[in-house]
Amino acid sequence: MSAQILLASASPRRQELLTQIGVSFKMFPVDIDETPYSGEAPLSYVRRIAAEKSAVALERSDARLPILAADTAVILGGRIMGKPKDKADCLAMLGFLSGRTHQVFSAISLRGSEHWQAVSITDVTFRSINEEEMNRYWQSGEPADKAGAYAIQGLGSVFVKSITGSFSGVVGLPLFETAELLAKQGITIFK
Repeated sequence: MSAQILLASASPRRQELLTQIGVSFKMFPVDIDETPYSGEAPLSYVRRIAAEKSAVALERSDARLPILAADTAVILGGRIMGKPKDKADCLAMLGFLSGRTHQVFSAISLRGSEHWQAVSITDVTFRSINEEEMNRYWQSGEPADKAGAYAIQGLGSVFVKSITGSFSGVVGLPLFETAELLAKQGITIFK
């Protein structure tokens, strides 16, 4: 099947999610500076990063296909939690999330005949996590490249007491919102 979109991401999770809903894609990962601006609100941040990724992909590609980009951030107390820099950062993040409810903001940007954006916001409640569990989780290697230092679709799922919102959004690509934007571009899931 020929590609329907360019995916401006190297994320295996986003690839799996698009494959799950039958959308064919060509990978076109882009690398941008994802540093939040001073005082930038989390919602503005994820929308900006997703839009910048799709804009850069549009600039660098032949742009014959619509371009889908996404950004996911873990938010607690107004703090944007990116990927942990090292073990100490991972343990600090997990300690901050332990026993609390945080939000996961997942923004998508689709550039085709127009530019569309959508955001999914999901509440995730963690059970309390002890220091030994945090250390063992770090040793698994899983949290090293994940926003908020956990993967809800992996071992990190054992920390999740409840979720209200989009599971796929927490993984990295909210499928409900993605399908809605793709439909605006004429790409339907159920043909």
